[in-house]
Amino acid sequence: MPTHILGISAFYHDSAACLLRDGEIVAAVQEERFTRKKHDAGFPKLAVEHCLSKAGIRADELDYVGFYDKPLLKFDRLIESYLSYAPKGFASFRKAIPIWLRDKLHIPRVLTKNLGCKPRKPFVFTEHHESHAASAFFPSPFEDAAILTMDGVGEWATTSIAVGEGNRIRMCREIRFPHSLGLLYSAFTYYCGFRVNSGEYKLMGLAPYGEPKYKDKILEHLIDLREDGSYRLDMSYFDYVAGLRMTGKKFHQLFGRDPRAAETELDQFHMDMAASVQKVTEEVVLKTVKFAKESTGKSRLCLAGGVALNCVGNGRILREGPFDQIWIQPAAGDAGGALGTAQFIWHQLLNKPRQVQDIDSQSASLLGPSFARDEIHAQLQADGVQFEEYPNEDDLVERVAELIATENVIGWFHGRMEFGPRALGSRSIIGDARSPKMQSVMNLKIKFRESFRPFAPIVLRERASEYFDIREDQESPYMLIVAPVLESKRKQVDEGKFGIEKLKQLRSVVPAITHVDYSARLQTIDDNRSPRLAKLLRKFEEKSGTPVLINTSFNIRGEPIVCTPSDALRCFFGTEMDVLVLEDFVITRSSQVNMPEVDRKEYLSSFALD
Repeated sequence: MPTHILGISAFYHDSAACLLRDGEIVAAVQEERFTRKKHDAGFPKLAVEHCLSKAGIRADELDYVGFYDKPLLKFDRLIESYLSYAPKGFASFRKAIPIWLRDKLHIPRVLTKNLGCKPRKPFVFTEHHESHAASAFFPSPFEDAAILTMDGVGEWATTSIAVGEGNRIRMCREIRFPHSLGLLYSAFTYYCGFRVNSGEYKLMGLAPYGEPKYKDKILEHLIDLREDGSYRLDMSYFDYVAGLRMTGKKFHQLFGRDPRAAETELDQFHMDMAASVQKVTEEVVLKTVKFAKESTGKSRLCLAGGVALNCVGNGRILREGPFDQIWIQPAAGDAGGALGTAQFIWHQLLNKPRQVQDIDSQSASLLGPSFARDEIHAQLQADGVQFEEYPNEDDLVERVAELIATENVIGWFHGRMEFGPRALGSRSIIGDARSPKMQSVMNLKIKFRESFRPFAPIVLRERASEYFDIREDQESPYMLIVAPVLESKRKQVDEGKFGIEKLKQLRSVVPAITHVDYSARLQTIDDNRSPRLAKLLRKFEEKSGTPVLINTSFNIRGEPIVCTPSDALRCFFGTEMDVLVLEDFVITRSSQVNMPEVDRKEYLSSFALD
């Protein structure tokens, strides 16, 4: 009989479920994709149901169920932190404790209630950074590696170094709360007017518009950084331990301003603040990586935790770090803890062998739902949508490549949905990277988001080093590494421009994906992971001479990435997207006789701004 293991992350940020059968990933998916509530932190009931359905089993047939952290240990940290700051923080204490007493201290009861039964074996609780480390190492293509986990906070750990060898991981060193690189970055996210736990990538995207004028002030006052990468924060500047804000009055006095209110104007100060904390973060990460190499002696590195989603820092690790190879968990945040917990049970607790593959064992992170052609066809007919059908894939990519080459914005829906925060070519919006206007069109008319936000390129793996500063043997399949555009592909610009004025300049032969510092968040495409998308890129290159396209997530601002054909159709008709490709069906806006009724205003307002 096969062994079925369910991993769950829930109740803090980005709940998810992952199911293994005899160690193989059957499915992994975030709850937000079903509930349409971004970063849904509730129990992942629908995600669990999908995983069980994909495996063809009932909940009472599960052998093990694992949870991605230890609630009692986290509660211990919460109580100790409040007591150390008492009586300050009573308002935060009063808000948090009822939730803990009702739910979070009784996770076995909550799991049993939501599953409708108990698994065959007792529930398993891994430590938070153990689950991250397991998610980073066990699916990786490495027999052995150093493992670095950096995030806001787990139970107590905020930064940890571990070693993975064969089917075992061993935790070696940690930095503990309240000293946290992730929370330092989140404090600046809050201070610059973005939402904590979701706006950090905006801060990273804003950084190239500024200058790191405040880097020395941060290192002098806020963080004491040592050569081995260890650090301590001066907590008198922060309010996140016992308060309801990330930063305190002393922080605001240091930089001479109160926090920016959400949705108000961004100015050069905020850009310089973003640039400054980004440089500090990179410096901390590089020193930590150097120490991880020296202390473990390993030649390869695996990364997980929220800080591992800082792809600018990852690019510097790749180019400047001491490791020969790195691998980053695509779902590096809390959602990936579900996958890590399940694999920890299989390998570490059950001592099952691990088969290392040339490429990782995460199936391109395409681990969510897919939808049958007949199902999509029936829905299109029922909705009265006019469509073109292309059962031959070569004909399909020929048609779509021509549409892209004539500057149409394409919604691309194919195969299993991605697990993790990035759209990797399964639920994507794609367009012509050569177009000077494509970035602003996509930001303002499709995504309805800030104009400064950059877009990522997808490029054929074998051609990536012809456009970007990346080794010929290096890949970036999960869009987690930033690389500079090669000098030979750049255009001369007026270097005297500052701030948002930089956005108006065309910086390369692929301007729509070239950020203002000539960088790009890179995804390499090949036939192993994304055969249909690779075929489209080759066909587009035949027509345009360029093997590069824009790839951004198929959603609008504040909305989770689309999951179902219905989600995709609603997004298509609720925006100004030109074309929707649903598997073998091509839907053009211009061909619709009676546009399906989607109230655009209602659609846009149905998702909280993020």
